[in-house]
Amino acid sequence: MTAIEFNQQLIYQGTSLKKFAYSLTLNGEEAQDLVQDTYVKAISYRDKFMDATNLKAWLYTIMKNTFINNYRRSIKTRQIIQQTDDLSLVKPVSGTNGPSAESQINEKQITSAINALDDDYKIPFVRYFDGYKYKEIADELDLPIGTVKSRIFLARKKLMLDLKDFVYQN
Repeated sequence: MTAIEFNQQLIYQGTSLKKFAYSLTLNGEEAQDLVQDTYVKAISYRDKFMDATNLKAWLYTIMKNTFINNYRRSIKTRQIIQQTDDLSLVKPVSGTNGPSAESQINEKQITSAINALDDDYKIPFVRYFDGYKYKEIADELDLPIGTVKSRIFLARKKLMLDLKDFVYQN
């Protein structure tokens, strides 16, 4: 298969790649980024593709592996970032002067608003914000998944009211 034929086949697979990417990410922008990453890798490794094999399956495999690698990378990044209330323990990134006074005040307001939530709402919200899935939170708290989703939604709603100065409005 020539490079032109290969590129035409890539373009032909675009719609199904976008749908598959969205099913993985559940986010339109992330899905588009994933499709682009898949295209770049497919073009870079075109010589690895064997003619008379299933191009769509090959592209799906590239996309799935890229998604998994990105997910693992984000988990590692999340583990590296320390989350603590004592900001003196956090090491500033070299070349920065640390957080501005305004951002520290904003962080305190947001943190106090979250801490003001009832534990029934605060715990699921904080767990979800930390990256836990609904199912993991439901299992940990021994609650139905619908209850967890509802409590997170209500916590968000309350926080949006309490922090209306921070909410972006068009």
